[in-house]
Amino acid sequence: MERTVAHSTFVIERVFDATPAQVFGAFADPAVKRRWFSGPEEWEQGPLELDFRVGGRERTSGGPDDGPRHLYEATYLDIVASQRIVYSYVMHLDDRKISVSLSTVELLAAGAGTRMIYTEQDAFLDGFDHPAEREHGTRELFDKMALVLREHVRH
Repeated sequence: MERTVAHSTFVIERVFDATPAQVFGAFADPAVKRRWFSGPEEWEQGPLELDFRVGGRERTSGGPDDGPRHLYEATYLDIVASQRIVYSYVMHLDDRKISVSLSTVELLAAGAGTRMIYTEQDAFLDGFDHPAEREHGTRELFDKMALVLREHVRH
């Protein structure tokens, strides 16, 4: 098999109707994160392990019953409460490493809400994943996060 690397960077900006502390909590609180950080509903979901601190790790997996298992493993590199999160993560498809990424989440007050700037830099390995697919999937995750925040903020 020919080994390849494709590099990509994308930025997603979102405004949430929640405070920076609440958006930060959607990343930091395992009970909240589990509600939005998952694959499609029809996928079997593995447990979420979240040690949200600098040097801490996160791990989760999931996939269709008849398909490959997606494994996400992250390490937190920098955390500034309610302001910034920087982490690296590796994605596997079954036993194949398919990408290595660096992600930065910036949270800025925007009136009564929060402007989030998410920047991801990727190295896609051996053609198993592609930049457009990753960005699309990440946007879908943030759509789910917005719904969870709306529900969470109302309570």
